Amino acid sequence: MMRTHSKEGVVQSNSHHFVRPVDDTERAYLESLIREEYDRCRVGEAFDDIKRRMAFSREDQGLYRDWMAVAANRAKALREATLMPVAAE
Repeated sequence: MMRTHSKEGVVQSNSHHFVRPVDDTERAYLESLIREEYDRCRVGEAFDDIKRRMAFSREDQGLYRDWMAVAANRAKALREATLMPVAAE
């Protein structure tokens, strides 16, 4: 599902390894996993603000990339949690 620049498939956040959603639907899903937390952490700023500034700010591009790495890790954990069988009680 998720493409990365890493041959191992590990999502890392630096200039050489970053998340590349396969389409706008996946991008929207990943952003939904971090949007609320980003808004809480960045007082006076909304997630959409960083998206607007990315066109001309390398700092914001890096910040967005870092948050998307968090989202990719969360998405992976959610996928793995739904694939694991539940032990009978």
